[in-house]
Amino acid sequence: VESHRVLASLTHMAAPPKPKCPNFSSGPCAKRPGYTPGEALSDTPWGRSHRAPIGLNKIKESMAMTREILKLPKDYHVAMVPASDTGAVEMVMWQLLGPRGVTVCHWESFGGGWYEDAKDQLKLPKLRNLTAPFGVLPDMDSIDWNDDVIFTWNGTTSGVKVKNGDFIPANRGGLSICDATSAAFAMDIPWDKIDVLTYSWQKCLGGEGGHGMLILGPRAVERLESYKPTIPIPKIFRLTKKGKLDKGIFNGSVINTPSMACFEDYLDALKWAKGCGGLDGLIARSMRNLDVIKKFVEANDWMEFLAKDPLTISNTSVCLVIKDLDKAQVKTLTAMLDRSKVAYDIGSYRDAPAGLRIWCGPTVETSDLEALMPWISYVHDKVKAGSIKKMKIIVTDGLAAG
Repeated sequence: VESHRVLASLTHMAAPPKPKCPNFSSGPCAKRPGYTPGEALSDTPWGRSHRAPIGLNKIKESMAMTREILKLPKDYHVAMVPASDTGAVEMVMWQLLGPRGVTVCHWESFGGGWYEDAKDQLKLPKLRNLTAPFGVLPDMDSIDWNDDVIFTWNGTTSGVKVKNGDFIPANRGGLSICDATSAAFAMDIPWDKIDVLTYSWQKCLGGEGGHGMLILGPRAVERLESYKPTIPIPKIFRLTKKGKLDKGIFNGSVINTPSMACFEDYLDALKWAKGCGGLDGLIARSMRNLDVIKKFVEANDWMEFLAKDPLTISNTSVCLVIKDLDKAQVKTLTAMLDRSKVAYDIGSYRDAPAGLRIWCGPTVETSDLEALMPWISYVHDKVKAGSIKKMKIIVTDGLAAG
């Protein structure tokens, strides 16, 4: 009875209105404003082959729009590949790594996974683990660029991004391999510093999961055509044919059968992005969202960014620490926001310090974040005062169960 009474008081509190869209997950992320499946998917070629002209043209159109919005150089190649960003990263690791030493730079969960795979699966003989704890970057100036270097542009689970591409030399010997899954379409990428870049639809554009994107520069293509891995390469990873880049993959002939509904959804997101002013407009939307949280943090001394250096604070996966609540209390706070239909999925990643992770990518409306902030403050004060202490077990268990 007491739990329902407190929930009702939160739901009907006299405060600014709830966010119109409570979806602040860091993946899959919020759909673009005004999205409805009926409208977005109305031109889907249901039941048609992706090899038929109607399907192939959809794939080609989406790749062309990707190239346009991301401002890719003419000699860069772009393709959809299986298994989301994870598949794209693993694909290039298996085919490109081996002829040089490898440095893996990581400061959050997924980058750590790339290092573990390089060590345990690929068993690379010359491998450097350049790491740092949550909240800070490793010493990027210590990178030996005679190595191939894998790094994350934005740490999705830590809320820490690289400041820019100045740490990557123009005359590098090795390849720069960038996991940009929570950066592409929301951060400025200097393409002359990037040899390989990967991302997934379901982050900054709010697309559907399961589809990865791979962008290759000319130096990566040269490596593919000059180096033959000593390990077997599964079909789903193969990017070459008879020792040359399989250009068909980058011209719409995808490796395996995709979902045409998901392609239609991606096209819808790209058209919306173009209407926002392209990349510059998308970045501006995300930065406005970050500004809302910055102002909130400045006004509340019990909250701080997980990122220690202000210049590395992510403008997409914004990670926050609540200094005066313990882990159980933070779970109570996020559970109450969830139950009140104010904010879904904003708890920190399971490996990260207890706190909040609020998605501020371009598909999130600034007005929704402005509506969320007073609710965080209100529920925080209730939890801190012990007003909903008795709900802790009920809420967290209920959340875990369903």
